[in-house]
Amino acid sequence: MKTIPYGKQNITREDLDAVIETLQSEYLTQGPKIKEFEDAFAKYIGSKYAVAVANGTAALHLCAMALEVKEGEKVITTPITFAASANCVRYCGGEVVFADIDPDTYLLDINAVKKLLEASPKGTYQGIIPVDFAGRAVNLEAFRKLADEYGCWIIEDACHAPGGSFTDNNKTVQNCGNSKFANLAIFSFHPVKHIACGEGGMITTNDEILYKKILMLRTHGITKSNDQYTNSLEFAIGREVTEADTTYPGWYMEMQTLGYNYRLTDFQAALGLSQLKRADEGIVRRREIAKTYFDAFQNLPFIKSQSGSVEGHAYHLYIIEVEKRYELYNYLRTQLIYAQIHYIPTHLMPYYRQFGWKEGDMPNAESYYKGCISLPMYPTLTAHEQEFVINKIKEFYA
Repeated sequence: MKTIPYGKQNITREDLDAVIETLQSEYLTQGPKIKEFEDAFAKYIGSKYAVAVANGTAALHLCAMALEVKEGEKVITTPITFAASANCVRYCGGEVVFADIDPDTYLLDINAVKKLLEASPKGTYQGIIPVDFAGRAVNLEAFRKLADEYGCWIIEDACHAPGGSFTDNNKTVQNCGNSKFANLAIFSFHPVKHIACGEGGMITTNDEILYKKILMLRTHGITKSNDQYTNSLEFAIGREVTEADTTYPGWYMEMQTLGYNYRLTDFQAALGLSQLKRADEGIVRRREIAKTYFDAFQNLPFIKSQSGSVEGHAYHLYIIEVEKRYELYNYLRTQLIYAQIHYIPTHLMPYYRQFGWKEGDMPNAESYYKGCISLPMYPTLTAHEQEFVINKIKEFYA
């Protein structure tokens, strides 16, 4: 039996051809494939703008910079997420404040966030970073109403949920990352995600001002737009201006703020474009896998099984909560089943403990961590492989 990981990329002949074609083109980076990928992704998600970047962490950092997170400013997020969701605030000198999760959905609990906001004067908190954890969509309409009441911005971490959605109060389906309710949203194209670029990320927004700021911050804080230049035309040309001098020279550019090199390459964008064509197909298969797991485990007393039929769920992960999680994890590895744990509560990482976070602060998140385990979930997982995983789990508890 070959190994069965918790997640896995699927690279097809079409993907390879797309990358090879780009590698043989004139551009390996800063070429036309970037904008092509951005436009296609924005259309898929339903946002006005998209900016391709080096990875999901870079996307989060740029969002925090664009929203001008400053030293000491407080931002709320969930403890059950990859550390980058919180770290982006720290990169800018801000203070991360964790709020507990809903034990049924594993998402940031809006009631816990509301209690934090109500307990302090308005203006204490600058922003909220909800996470579409495991692929389940946060109800951002409800978060938007709360954020507006307290003057907060929202960054939606949708790394787990391209193709995911929730239904708003008007019965309209809202795609994860369409930025109707969030100021900015971010995605990751890591190999285990729905769309793989090797590494890569995307920022989506409907705000033109934020879009332009992020474009500049992505490339060292440099602009090559005539209408944004602040230095004089005389300085740019290097002599006195004449009547014939009507525009800045072609070589000219300005670094107007401190940015980073967070660009995506053209061949990564080509792979992303090719993968995007199969995105809906992948979601369908993920939902089939989730339903099979749910049907297999729903009546077993030693397993709390994540629902297999949540509307709009993108199922990046399929999580069960179990007794003897450590022993099960090790047993599955002896069977070449490489399940994973998502996640160790971020507030209990040594880095965040230094700020006073301790065990007992987030009881729901900590209880979840003691039993959670992510099972293999990817579109190319075969029915035979999934049956093997299910049988081995049942065998362990028998």
